[in-house]
Amino acid sequence: MKKITEIIGKIGLLPEEIELYGNYKAKINYDYEKEKNNGKLILITSTNPTPFGEGKTTLSIGLSDSLNKLGKKSIAVLREPSLGPVFGTKGGACGGGLAKIEPELDINLHFNGDFHAITSANNLISSVIDNHIYQGNELKIDEVVFNRCLDINDRSLRKVKLEDREEKFNITPASEIMAILCLSKNIYDLKERIKNIIVGYTKEKKEVYVKDLKCEDAVTILLKDALKPNLVQSLYNNPVIVHGGPFANIAHGCNSIISTLTALKLSDYVITEAGFGSDMGALKFLDIKCRNNNIYPDIIVINTTIKSLKYNGHNILEKGIENLKYHILNMKKFSNVIVSLNKFEDDIDDEIKYIEKYVKDLNIPFVISTMYKDGENGCIELANKIVEIKETIKKYEIYKLEDKLEDKIKKMCLMFGCNDIEINENIKEKIKYLDKYKYPICIAKTPYSISDDKNKLGFPKNFKMKITDIKVFNGAKFIVIYMGNILTMPGLSKNPNYLNMNINDIISK
Repeated sequence: MKKITEIIGKIGLLPEEIELYGNYKAKINYDYEKEKNNGKLILITSTNPTPFGEGKTTLSIGLSDSLNKLGKKSIAVLREPSLGPVFGTKGGACGGGLAKIEPELDINLHFNGDFHAITSANNLISSVIDNHIYQGNELKIDEVVFNRCLDINDRSLRKVKLEDREEKFNITPASEIMAILCLSKNIYDLKERIKNIIVGYTKEKKEVYVKDLKCEDAVTILLKDALKPNLVQSLYNNPVIVHGGPFANIAHGCNSIISTLTALKLSDYVITEAGFGSDMGALKFLDIKCRNNNIYPDIIVINTTIKSLKYNGHNILEKGIENLKYHILNMKKFSNVIVSLNKFEDDIDDEIKYIEKYVKDLNIPFVISTMYKDGENGCIELANKIVEIKETIKKYEIYKLEDKLEDKIKKMCLMFGCNDIEINENIKEKIKYLDKYKYPICIAKTPYSISDDKNKLGFPKNFKMKITDIKVFNGAKFIVIYMGNILTMPGLSKNPNYLNMNINDIISK
């Protein structure tokens, strides 16, 4: 690693525009709003995730390294890891092999305190709510709808008995505060969004907001440093911005808008990722983040592997490749699309040729990427194809903000291939009540299938989806639609990742 003060010169940041967190990490304190021109925005998405991992983060880092090797000014912009997956099944989120960011341990654990600040800000609001009720409940709060959070997988916190009611914890990446931080354009926007969080309702169903509790300034102060993007580096000493970390299965799945807009002003190419498959993160990136901020990807790269395609076809490649077809058909409505095969050492040439022909028959460019093994040389073909594409001619809108809420849900579910939606009477009443909020919607469902059933792999057809709950995030300005058996607080698996951790390995480094 080079000192972070040596990295900033590559993107034109001045020493006074960063705040050092040791030698290898910094907060960026740059006024992106003063600049007019934007670089090109490249979105990395993938086929539906499998237990093997598909390598979106690795591809994002490797592609940025390859573009920099070609002499282009490129920045990868990634999400921050959550401690839930770090100690759970997935592990960290810093890439792998020769396509990795450093300092890896610091990024995976406590990274510059952002997640702790978000958790504290969230739980301060919860504490203020309960204190207000205890001190006489002047606002006449009858139902509390704002939940506590913690950035650890803990299934025991899915239902908690408080002194006067039952409540639950969400994992921090699923909290509204996380969504707000990632969608706020500056500190004033952050405060305004916090003010408008709905914390509860009176018996007459009148909304009670954070601004009614008069704690928005205290909450904003807790988040003032967390709002600034974090600068680190790849193994090739190229700049990488890492900021914000909402999950895509239960939140909107994108890094912060401040980090993306900052990178667009500082570079020719911005490589960013959206969580899980395109049916989750990419659709939310396009529908929520891009719509709200007048940005749009010039190119969408769909990352896949032979292992993941076989998994989606129950070990039959010819069947599993239908999953890739779904993602191509959806994503090409929005922008230029390239398919990148993340190649592994044991991949069979005939199977690679089969995938290449399949993709090219759909009139989509196909490349092989080997960033894990070859680092900055592993995505040169993909980098060259990206440089060749000069303009974006497509811009697709799934629904209009003025549409009725039920119509928005139906139009989004059509993007999944769903032909029927199960809505009980209680949910129908909620939909009618929330129809006044003309916001985008955020679908919370399993990431492992296009449907809301994790066992329906590949490209399922003619299926029904079930709405189990619905909630407005008034500060974040979107409505969450919970579908199927979705949980907002994960649990640890039988063999979690913490079992593989050894303090001696850390000390020896």
